Amino acid sequence: MVKPIYHENLRLSESLQGLDFSQIQQKIEEPSIFSPYYLIALSRNPSNQLEIYRGRELRHTYYQKNPPTLVGICKNRQEALLLVQEMVQQCLEERGHCRLKELFA
Repeated sequence: MVKPIYHENLRLSESLQGLDFSQIQQKIEEPSIFSPYYLIALSRNPSNQLEIYRGRELRHTYYQKNPPTLVGICKNRQEALLLVQEMVQQCLEERGHCRLKELFA
């Protein structure tokens, strides 16, 4: 079982809003090969801002030892890209730059 870190400003895509978060959380923390979610996480690589990957990738040993910090959860890749676009837009409007890690600091 993987226990990712859920950022306090975690965002859900529109299609997931209104759903029971505990059910979403359970499917993320007990990833199966059929995990239905795409995750947006803060990148550990200092050269990158965010990472998008399928929820089933949390099954890898690396994530069990190094849980990701999730900033977004989406139903599919298209929604994940749209949510990242919204984050970029917000960061530009509020801060005048695109350093997304600072948005979630």
